[in-house]
Amino acid sequence: MKRILVVDDDPAIGRLAKLGLEATGTYGVFTEILGVRAVETARECRPDLILLDIMMPDMDGSDVAAALHEDPELRHIKVVFLTALLIKGEETKSGKHRVIAKPVSTQELVAIIEQEIGQERSA
Repeated sequence: MKRILVVDDDPAIGRLAKLGLEATGTYGVFTEILGVRAVETARECRPDLILLDIMMPDMDGSDVAAALHEDPELRHIKVVFLTALLIKGEETKSGKHRVIAKPVSTQELVAIIEQEIGQERSA
């Protein structure tokens, strides 16, 4: 089962992603609402991919991504940014990370996750 960590200061986003992705039977989903705890939570759950909000009140998503990539044990984890700053069709890349517009459906999340991690590291 692939492990996904959703880091978003809006608890509803994490709940919806968790319910939708876990219903597929393919993903175990962990959620975190605090950017400052995201690295610690990633150490605990060892996700295959992190869906990371860019704008959070306590720590910017790009700072979280930088902290993850500075950690030798976590730098391999794929990160996909989710943001309300873009509209559908404006999705892009920020450095090596995809940037996806919110809201996003479960089907879109599954497609994005499979494009980013495919079958690698599935257990």
